[in-house]
This record gives sequence, structure tokens and C-alpha cells, in this order.
Amino acid sequence: MTYDKLKRRIFEIIQAGNQGDAVSRAFEISLIVLILMNVCLVIADTFSLPPTVQTVSSFVECVSVIIFTIEYALRIWTADLLYPDRKWLSGKVRYIFSFMAMIDLLAILPFYLPFIFPIDLRVLRMLRIIRLLRVFKINRYTNALASITKVFKSKQSELLSSIFVVLLLMIVASVLMFSIENKAQPDNFRNAFDALWWAFATLTTVGYGDIYPVTVLGKILSAIIAILGIGLVAVPTGIISAGFMENMGKPEEEEKKEKEEMRYCPYCGRRLADHD
Repeated sequence: MTYDKLKRRIFEIIQAGNQGDAVSRAFEISLIVLILMNVCLVIADTFSLPPTVQTVSSFVECVSVIIFTIEYALRIWTADLLYPDRKWLSGKVRYIFSFMAMIDLLAILPFYLPFIFPIDLRVLRMLRIIRLLRVFKINRYTNALASITKVFKSKQSELLSSIFVVLLLMIVASVLMFSIENKAQPDNFRNAFDALWWAFATLTTVGYGDIYPVTVLGKILSAIIAILGIGLVAVPTGIISAGFMENMGKPEEEEKKEKEEMRYCPYCGRRLADHD
């Protein structure tokens, strides 16, 4: 097998979506299982584990990092095939700075950092939490997560607009509430950031109750913000729901369009029934 054929074959194996390729499918399933095992290990690390279990966990971690590192290197090696319209180096650079490539790097980086820089063990333990990002690697192999990503991309302008309105209302409400409640509750409303926490809890209708108004004017403002929050916070949810409905309907429309196109001759444009 030549170099180009080997590179092409590895590219076909590591890329998601090759359902007819048994080797590619086995590669996907193996990585999904490995990622789920790592997520379970991150959760298990929060418990007091026996030394034997800790040894097994460390061994699985080392094997996982080796496999993920090889996968990361192979994806960089074959990145120019992923972006055939770009030059060799440009394709690799584009992949390295892509979202999934950054997730791949962050998933293995905490393991190698102590070998490069002297790090306090407490800091290292915090960095190990980054391993939880490996769960996002499943996004390559599942249609469900891919659909979520597609919906967020298609509705990003609407979502950003609605989130901007919510943030603007929170800032205005927090400044007003600080001006009203600061003299009555100087310990609770010390600055606008304390009032911003109140605005967040009120707008999202969470209502933790750790900070609340005691003046009449403050209570009126709080009631108005709570009512507005019911409607405004629901706007992004409605946008995402509409996006999912559109995304679910697209495959049916595309299939219907393909069937409609099959009824016509691709050469003369006449209905196939007319040729008979």
C-alpha cells in the first residue's frame, strides 16, 4: 500500500459517518466506550477509592491518553484531506484551531503538563477535571449531538439577539435595584454586582431567596422583573424548539424532493411516464 493510499484509508477510518465501513464503525464504537469510561473515572475520582481501584484508574487514564494522542496526531496528519480546497499547511492549521480539535487537545493536555512544567499537585488535580471535556468528543459519532450543534448554528443570530435583550434587562434592573435597596440593605446590596445576582435569580424565576428587596418600591420592581422574566427567558427556548422542528422536517422534505426529481428524465426534463 502506497503512502497516499495509506493516508486516505486512515482518513476514512477516523472520520465519522462511514457506516458501511466495518473498521471505521468499530473505531467509532471503541472511542465512544473509552470516552464513557473516562467520564465514569472522573466521577469515581470524587470518592475515596481503594488503592487497587486507583491503580486501575491510573492505568486506564494512561492508555486513554495514549489512544487519544494517537487519534489527535492522525487527525492532524490527515487534515489536508478534510479540507481539499486548501493548501497542505492551511488545512492542518484550520483543523488545529477548530472546536473539536481544541477539545481533543484539552482532553490530553493535563496529562502531559506535569512533564513540561512543575505544577502544584492541587493545581494538577483541578486540571484533571478538564478530562470531562472528553465527553464532547462523542459529538463526532452521534447524530443527536450533531443535530443540537446544527440547530444552534442555524439559530445563532436569533439566540444572540434574545440573550442580548435578557442581559440588557438584567443590567438595567440591577442598577435600579441597587439604587433602591442600597440604603435599606447595605450588607446585601453592596454594589451593582450583588444586585446583578438578584436580577439573574429573579429573571430566571429561580428565586434562591438569599437576596431580596424589603422596600415597597423594590418589591414592585422585583414583581415587574419576575413577570418579564417569564416571557423573556422563554424566548431562547422557543427559538431552539423551532430550530429542532425545522431540522426534523428537513430530511422528509429532501426525501420528497428526491422522489419528485426521479419522476423526470435528467436529459430532456420530461416526466418518465411520458417516455413510456
